[in-house]
Amino acid sequence: MPSYLGPTLPQMIHLFFLIVVNSLTLFMVSVTFLRTVWGLGGNVTTIESWEIERHAKLLRRARALGGYLDGPDGIRIRITKQEFPYDIGIWNNIVQGMGGTSNVIAWLWPFSATPKTSGVDFETNGFEDPGTSWPPPDPDRMPRLARPLDPKDAFVHRHGDLSPDDEVLAFRKRQMADFERRAEHYGGGVVVKRRKPFHERFEEENGTPIENDYYSENDDDGDDDKGSAGSGEEGWQDSGGNRLKDYGVDEEVEFYDEDNIPIAELLRRRRRQGKVITSP
Repeated sequence: MPSYLGPTLPQMIHLFFLIVVNSLTLFMVSVTFLRTVWGLGGNVTTIESWEIERHAKLLRRARALGGYLDGPDGIRIRITKQEFPYDIGIWNNIVQGMGGTSNVIAWLWPFSATPKTSGVDFETNGFEDPGTSWPPPDPDRMPRLARPLDPKDAFVHRHGDLSPDDEVLAFRKRQMADFERRAEHYGGGVVVKRRKPFHERFEEENGTPIENDYYSENDDDGDDDKGSAGSGEEGWQDSGGNRLKDYGVDEEVEFYDEDNIPIAELLRRRRRQGKVITSP
């Protein structure tokens, strides 16, 4: 055939775009059709397939945690394997999804009668006990228990009639009770250590640092000395009587680092230590 009888260049371009668009459309329609046939054969909708996958993940988590998962308000929920209750067989699934009739011609006939099914009750396979709910319980989706809340009583501790000093004492009692409840977290026992003042951390004779420069509030000895530890930088308190540890600061951290001490002072201390060691 001569070229002048064939399609023109604009027609060729138009034909190319039609092939591309039709191919993409056919591909997407085919994927949708296959997905629908698969769901119809398994009697599973898209949302129900998500529920099945979610249940499988919960089973894997529960298997690693002894069969239980934590729910809201500290509730322990046992997770057991459940079968999808509405899978009654491939053919029965297709019949149920196509209106309850096994007549294939009626499936494709647009003027078929309205199905007699209610769309509310569905046949189950009987694998699970009667009354078993689907989807299975999911601890991550359970709501918390409703708790009555009175906006007029928003505070836990009622001490509005206490003086400022009594409020500080009440706070310290609650703090010590919290320490006792969490004794294991704080090392098996509540031992509050307070550091001695700076001038009491060195020997008076040679100026060498002492080995233990902390007071122990659990000891009965040295109560008079503890009063001096409550003043200065080491015993800092705000107007409410709160210490550094009340704000999450470790009181055992060195207040005076050797990096901030002059080199001459460090050399002088080392000479004194050397004299003490070498002296008979």
